[in-house]
Amino acid sequence: MTSRRTFLKTSGLLTAGLMLQPSDLMKMRGKAGIQLYSLRDIIGKDPKTVIGQVAQAGYKEVEMYGLTADTKFFGMTVPEFANLLKANKLTSPSGHYAPEKFLFDNGNGDDVKRLCDVGHQMGHEYIVIPYLTEDRRKTIEQYKVLAARINLAGKIVKESGLQLAYHNHDFEFADHNGQKGYDVLLKSTDPDLLKMESDLYWIVRAGYDPIDLFKANPGRFPMWHVKDMDKLDRTKNTEVGNGSIDFKNIFKYVQLAGAKHFYMEQENNYKPDFIGSVSASSKYMKKKLLS
Repeated sequence: MTSRRTFLKTSGLLTAGLMLQPSDLMKMRGKAGIQLYSLRDIIGKDPKTVIGQVAQAGYKEVEMYGLTADTKFFGMTVPEFANLLKANKLTSPSGHYAPEKFLFDNGNGDDVKRLCDVGHQMGHEYIVIPYLTEDRRKTIEQYKVLAARINLAGKIVKESGLQLAYHNHDFEFADHNGQKGYDVLLKSTDPDLLKMESDLYWIVRAGYDPIDLFKANPGRFPMWHVKDMDKLDRTKNTEVGNGSIDFKNIFKYVQLAGAKHFYMEQENNYKPDFIGSVSASSKYMKKKLLS
């Protein structure tokens, strides 16, 4: 976008200073994480076995999803699941949860506080808004109203000692008479109250370069979804390192983005199977991107 290009021209020194050089990248020693949604078709059947397989695949961090109305993960209470992760030497810096009553129905904040309580039990740092249903993203005005509610929710989350974040898809980049929802969320929310979880696949699929976003909004992206794009079919995922996204180049900008947590995510096209796919991605991430 023009504004981002203008920013790049006027911030070359800042970018040069915050871009990781190859020698710095080798010192990063980050941890490979996984968004458990990648294993949604199997984790509910046997969560203990699947979490064990996640650990065996080399992951050290997991991002949660799937919290039910009765406050359970895959049939287990929050303390039970937290203990399961601990037994497998896994931590969970974040979880995907939607405080829908507060964000969309002018709720009193009880649902936000409930999610923060879950976050504390799980050892989270971040509560992540995961998705907007189609009826809630039809107009720019909807994004503006959402941004105002996010600022309020962010205060509640901050007061609890946690951080609110937002996970993107591609629809936030759709054009609404010259405006984009993602720009509204970035510009109309307090950077201290809302961080962004950058889904690299969806940004690329929307036709944008994640690096441009990092340069225009330094330090705003503490979490990344490392999701690769099939070389032949852009609508499909593939194992990290097998696709068309240039992760090696993107990972040079870890410091600029403020990235701390890197979650592999794969939603389809598993080869040879679920565990085989996530294991291959873990191996690539640890060898080529995080060490």
